[in-house]
Amino acid sequence: MAGALVVRQARADESPELAEDLRNLRLIDGTEAGRRFVLITPKYLSPGQNLPVAVLLHGLGETADERLGAYAWVEKYGLGSAWQRLKRAPIQRTSTRGEWTDERLAEVNVELGARPFRGMALVCPFMPNPKSPADLDAYATWVDKSLLPRVRSETQVASTPAQTYLCGVSLGGYVSLEMLTRLPNVFGAWAGVQTAVGTFAAPGYAEKIATGWKGTTRPMLLLTSTQDHWKASSEALAASFKAKNLAATSRVIPGPHDQPWLREAGTIETLLWLDRIGR
Repeated sequence: MAGALVVRQARADESPELAEDLRNLRLIDGTEAGRRFVLITPKYLSPGQNLPVAVLLHGLGETADERLGAYAWVEKYGLGSAWQRLKRAPIQRTSTRGEWTDERLAEVNVELGARPFRGMALVCPFMPNPKSPADLDAYATWVDKSLLPRVRSETQVASTPAQTYLCGVSLGGYVSLEMLTRLPNVFGAWAGVQTAVGTFAAPGYAEKIATGWKGTTRPMLLLTSTQDHWKASSEALAASFKAKNLAATSRVIPGPHDQPWLREAGTIETLLWLDRIGR
């Protein structure tokens, strides 16, 4: 059974950063078939406006607690601040660690100047740490048969695969690949951020995805960083995807595999790429 749905506003006792992040966003906290999820949309939508929807899967560190997992992208990965920075371009650096090169920052700001960020619906479900193929089967069924129908009943989102996207970070990148192999007709684009898979597995994923998509061209992103301990995995996936004629964009930006990297640049790069689909 579907659980209670709560439209949540930032409270005065929360951090100023979180309150600022949610200023122009509507956040819905709900449960569906016993699993928790967060749904984020722009507060102001035109009548009849149907947004693309992206499912965002979190990393290993948040798999032990449903609330922590559902809010990981908002509270730990900088989703709200990334949205606001994209909406208020030009992007400015907020970190001194060097995640943005001068060249990439200029490129992003030129792109945003020419085509402003539009936004989409973002659904962030709790993701348990799968221990077996049966766990992955069950999660894929829940995403397809419970989560996405619930999201479409709650907000103005498109119902077509072409405007339904899937993204995962670290362990979530691995689980999202497994979702693609099980649900080839559900998602029209995929983004893997610092994807945690063994390099040996890359050809198998490429083969399964190419077979499931039956020669159709769908956008894919492999986003990694210079100090990401899974960087070789993204490179192996890129090579395997290319061998199967899968349209994958690869990007390597400075920084380690950590949450500050996501908050400064990784989440912005991900949202910007998702926003460009179909434009």
